[in-house]
Amino acid sequence: MAVKIRLARRGRKKASTYDIVVADSRSPRDGRFIEKLGTYNPHTNPATINYDADRAFYWMMTGAQPTDTVRAMLSYRGVLYRRHLQLGVDKGAITQEVADQRFDAWKQEKDAKIEGKRTGLVDAKEEARKAALAAETKVKEARAENLRQKQAALLAANAPAPAAEEAADAAEAPAAEATEAAAE
Repeated sequence: MAVKIRLARRGRKKASTYDIVVADSRSPRDGRFIEKLGTYNPHTNPATINYDADRAFYWMMTGAQPTDTVRAMLSYRGVLYRRHLQLGVDKGAITQEVADQRFDAWKQEKDAKIEGKRTGLVDAKEEARKAALAAETKVKEARAENLRQKQAALLAANAPAPAAEEAADAAEAPAAEATEAAAE
């Protein structure tokens, strides 16, 4: 019986999540399985992979074959590296303590990379939000200035008519006085 570590689809249409399962290779994709190792959600950034690392390691050591996608996930999370180190211990190339130290160092480095990506994405999202807010404020100020200019032009168009009449009356008054003085 060939045993595979593979994904079983769950969730609704266009919002899928997957279970990481150990199953007989002859059983259907979403059918019977031997053991559920964890879950995988590809819709988050970075993708969320929750699984039991010890059980995945156990199944890898007993000969279960992962599919390509699961192999990439297990490699990303360190199960394949741990298996590689354990095979070295079994052959006598290194000791268990050295293997554990190497794996712990690798795991810390990988966790730092993942956390750096998460914080980078959060920072980028925050900066994009601030940039959008600044652009929106700039557009709002431009619209307000445009409205003020239109209102000032409207007031100027309405206000000069009475002022022009007063100026015309004022210009006529000295001219009338000048004609009266010239007539006398």
